[in-house]
Amino acid sequence: MRSALRRTARGIRWYVRELTDESAYDRYVAHVRNDDPGAPVPSRREFERARADRQEEDPRQGFRCC
Repeated sequence: MRSALRRTARGIRWYVRELTDESAYDRYVAHVRNDDPGAPVPSRREFERARADRQEEDPRQGFRCC
């Protein structure tokens, strides 16, 4: 019973992270480490700032009303 609850909780957590794109940083870090293990990896804050800047520069990437 507990293992079923844990599996369900993990599944819900995975789904919410994918839905909100919170896992994008984790995917990016895995990509950088796989491509070039010696390359510096930006912090989550740096990654999110760069992503937000890219989205604001290209209106097709996201919608910002203000």
